[in-house]
Amino acid sequence: MYKALGISENVVDFGEKILSDLEVRFKKIDENAEYNQLKVLKAMQENKVSEACLLGTTGYGYNDIGREKLEAVYASVFHTEDALVRPQITCGTHALALALMSNLRPGDMLFSPVGKPYDTLEEVIGIRPSKGSLAEYGVSYSQVDLLPDGSFDFDNIKKTLLENDNIKLVTIQRSKGYQTRPTLSVSRIGELISFIKGIKKDVKCMVDNCYGEFVEEKEPSDVGADMVVGSLIKNPGGGLAPIGGYIAGTKECVENAAFRLTSPGLGKEVGASLGILPQFYQGFFLAPTVTASALKGAIFAANIYEKLGFDVCPNATEDRHDIIQAVTFGKPKGVIAFCQGIQAAAPVDSFVAPEPWDMPGYDAQVIMAAGAFVSGSSIELSADGPIKPPYSVFFQGGLTWPHAKLGILKTLQSLVDAGLIKESSLN
Repeated sequence: MYKALGISENVVDFGEKILSDLEVRFKKIDENAEYNQLKVLKAMQENKVSEACLLGTTGYGYNDIGREKLEAVYASVFHTEDALVRPQITCGTHALALALMSNLRPGDMLFSPVGKPYDTLEEVIGIRPSKGSLAEYGVSYSQVDLLPDGSFDFDNIKKTLLENDNIKLVTIQRSKGYQTRPTLSVSRIGELISFIKGIKKDVKCMVDNCYGEFVEEKEPSDVGADMVVGSLIKNPGGGLAPIGGYIAGTKECVENAAFRLTSPGLGKEVGASLGILPQFYQGFFLAPTVTASALKGAIFAANIYEKLGFDVCPNATEDRHDIIQAVTFGKPKGVIAFCQGIQAAAPVDSFVAPEPWDMPGYDAQVIMAAGAFVSGSSIELSADGPIKPPYSVFFQGGLTWPHAKLGILKTLQSLVDAGLIKESSLN
């Protein structure tokens, strides 16, 4: 079947050699998935999810029992006071913007102690001028970069907190985004939050949890985060949610976000679920095992490309704290060939070839491969990257491990066919 899908015997054999050393790591991933699967099941049972919860509402959406129970399930899983889980939240960037704009006021300062935020947040914050940004509403911004070794610059973080009384909210990006810095573990996030609140106890800490849900047993909300925020077309949607985002956190933070999403005075009371609840519930139920498949794919990719001499982040042996795998090729052709290999492995639109384009919200052309059942879903097999130095591609997803495996083998075949990797180097 691999031959029928255009993958040479040498590529398949090279992949099998790599896999022979990954059995122990894969077993640990399965154990973590089992724990998180039981955690989600327990939350659904404790909140008495019933068949009536799957029916949904239209119009105003008043008294939507399924929506309310779903948000209670999310709050139980993330161990938070409340949660907002809505199809009206269009994407991860929207969820993050909603959390920020609802919990900051004119004159406040937003602070990032982990360096530059994800590209699309630059316009939300106003780092790159944009209509409706936080900067336009009088919210200022400060950041402290990570140290060269990826550790926190505690001295400058403390200095910034002490010098700026108007810092009201701290944003912490768990994943690397389009950077090659390490993803932050839940433990490290907890250490950072404890340090920050030891200096300024009333500051709110928000964690951009995209790509990190269910990778570990704990979530950032278990170690002091006031809000954790993410997208349902990433890990927690389990590949079934067709849209949506979530904010889980303190009662105050979630209530603020609800009033911003709908209207002051209405908040969580409105927002019809429009028949989408079965996918939200079932996707969340499947999310731990889907995330495990994506993790296996990321580790497989790291081991293959590190063996071939490319810089990879995380490396082949590091512990994992999100599902993203970065591979640096140093040239645009490598990024493009990798993405075209991922696209060729897709169940949808496998026959098209992705090309770089001027995607809204980014400062360089971006190439994206995602032949997915849900458009743009990055828990499904996908890869993307900005066409700028150091020319790194960011791979994630795979609803099943066999599909993730096929995708990585297809990228390797694509690079061989493009002459960027010599087939003799696979022997």
